[in-house]
Amino acid sequence: MKLVLATANPAKAHELEEILCALLPEKDMQVIAAQTLLGSDWQVEETGATLEENAYLKATAVFEKTLLPTIADDTGLEVEALGGLPGVQTARFAGENATASQNIALLLEKLSGISTREAQFRTVICYRDRFRTLFAEGVCRGSIADQPRGTEGFGYDPIFIPEGDHRTFAEMSPQEKHLRSHRRRALDSLVEQLRRLWE
Repeated sequence: MKLVLATANPAKAHELEEILCALLPEKDMQVIAAQTLLGSDWQVEETGATLEENAYLKATAVFEKTLLPTIADDTGLEVEALGGLPGVQTARFAGENATASQNIALLLEKLSGISTREAQFRTVICYRDRFRTLFAEGVCRGSIADQPRGTEGFGYDPIFIPEGDHRTFAEMSPQEKHLRSHRRRALDSLVEQLRRLWE
């Protein structure tokens, strides 16, 4: 089974591939990054007002070019004390071409002096093939650390502490993170939908 990942983020592509292959071992899945088929300059402008819209835009753009089953995700970090920000702007919180370090620094600056640090990661996945469009969502609740900790993961992982743990995602092994992450929960939901269709 061939499946295209519509993401320009290599770390995210690797994480999605690891989780998908673990969830669907019987499918002998060949997971292909969009850049492999469309070139390194491939990109979709994320102009949607919601995570759902952005996931759909990316999945549709890549599916229409490759005609292969395609998965795209959009993930938002929603911080309670900031009214749900950065939300849909998570990857661009500190500017259009901001680095993860810049995004983290701005978020911690905005939370300076605020004791309420509850937050959640929310991932929306869109799956497209010739016959259907499916959506799945995964949420991981937690809180924001006072400063970055750990070297694993990517994005905001060094400051996100999932519920029930004292470590940030960046202090966990990839396997530990995969067991509880928002992306894993979204993929669990998607795979459940796909299995029902394949039966």
